[in-house]
Amino acid sequence: MEYTKFEKATIIGARALQLAYGAPPLIKVPGNVVEPLELAKLEFEEGAIPIIVIRKEAQ
Repeated sequence: MEYTKFEKATIIGARALQLAYGAPPLIKVPGNVVEPLELAKLEFEEGAIPIIVIRKEAQ
């Protein structure tokens, strides 16, 4: 599924917030990554974030 830039930003932002509040990472963390936003981006790129986007039908 292709995400719009707004959906992608929302998903990554929500996951970064979870990570900042202590949620465990869903991927193996590379040694040079310490920022929650960077880790959330990596998780998104690997498809590890379990968030579903439901779109309404256009009328």
